[in-house]
Amino acid sequence: MMFDLAGRTALVTGARGGIGRATALALADAGADLVLWGRGPGAVDDVAALVAERGRAVSVVCADLDDAEVVREAAHRVLDRHTVDILVNNAGTIRRAPAAETTYADWRAVLDVNLDAVFLLCQLFGAPMRARGGGKIVNVASLLSFQGGVRVPAYAASKHGVAGLTKALANEWAGDAVNVNAIAPGYIGTANTAALRADPRREPEISTRIPAGRWGEPEDVAGAVVFLAAPASDYVHGHVLVVDGGWMAR
Repeated sequence: MMFDLAGRTALVTGARGGIGRATALALADAGADLVLWGRGPGAVDDVAALVAERGRAVSVVCADLDDAEVVREAAHRVLDRHTVDILVNNAGTIRRAPAAETTYADWRAVLDVNLDAVFLLCQLFGAPMRARGGGKIVNVASLLSFQGGVRVPAYAASKHGVAGLTKALANEWAGDAVNVNAIAPGYIGTANTAALRADPRREPEISTRIPAGRWGEPEDVAGAVVFLAAPASDYVHGHVLVVDGGWMAR
């Protein structure tokens, strides 16, 4: 029963592919009903079909996360229809360029999605969780919540912010039985890392440093999300759980 999510509803942003898709399916396998947040019409329909095949209720919300007012409106539509017990802030974006050449527009594009939208969704869905006296929020941080990375200054800043926000909210909301935690995926085979995996210099630099000897798969991360969403983690607050094949231990 420690990992049983039957009767609970989980909202997952960025559910179309990668970690978001794997997480949505893992939560469904654990018994949760799903609200899948995608960018546009049809973006998460295939994932919704797989959730439904598992016998879980599923609904879809389509809204960009780079506009605060759009985020608020979409969140209120969800709240009008659902009691969200679990929020997984997975959606993210990345822009690669040297810091000196990063435009302010690119900086803002990353911060809007990776940090501002996370804060807004935590506020909007956290309030009813606190009022009910329970809930789980899982934010997706990164190894770059601890490191600076290369040619991704906005991404690194945003993920440092996610880690700090997670701890700040946990300090305020743990007393209301709302668990706010984060996962920090290592190098995972997703669309966001396609450029790195195709780089003949950087890919071997990365892969040879991973003690597990391989890049991670989205499914490697999904189990950690289920743990942080389940009763098994009821006394875990403000933690950033690294899932990295041993990278940070090296």
